[in-house]
Amino acid sequence: MNDFLRYYLPIFYALVLLFAFVIPSYRTYKSTGINPITFGKEPNAHNYISNVMKVLLAALFVVILMYSFGNIYQFTIPIPYLQNLNIHFVGLILIHISLIWIIIAQVQMSNSWRIGIDEQNKTDLVTKGLFSISRNPIFLGMIICVAGLFLVIPNAVSFCILLTTYIVIHIQIRLEEEFLKKQHGEQYKSYQSKTRRLL
Repeated sequence: MNDFLRYYLPIFYALVLLFAFVIPSYRTYKSTGINPITFGKEPNAHNYISNVMKVLLAALFVVILMYSFGNIYQFTIPIPYLQNLNIHFVGLILIHISLIWIIIAQVQMSNSWRIGIDEQNKTDLVTKGLFSISRNPIFLGMIICVAGLFLVIPNAVSFCILLTTYIVIHIQIRLEEEFLKKQHGEQYKSYQSKTRRLL
């Protein structure tokens, strides 16, 4: 099992980055001519969150590489009582369900997909499909994915990444909520009252 995970986890993480960020960004740009990556360099909360997320994504990748290809994994402070085959299986199930969930949500978002807040171009408010269950299904999928990876490689660093990811995503959600209220007005407020933030 451990040998399989050492080779598989970097591949899986690459697939997550590909399907969660690269492909939908390219698809949106190809369809609309609009760059869906909206983070900039101005010193504001929106761009600060972007930088933190980049660090978290990189840190998680480093932890996976340490587990997969190095004998320095011990420095991540593994959690012995979570080193359990059943827990690893639960983690594997969660990361694969989350990836499928994210892909479906990306497709349903279509050209409204953005990384960050787009103040230049108005997008449609998507409320159908997974968005009728959760106002933020992609963020939910990301949280579940990181939680699953923590269960597969449980250590102090991956736990800190999970906790920080959860907090940062909630901050980003609230920033987006304020923006969507301004952009869509009563339509978003009505949607907000009927659909949960995450699940």
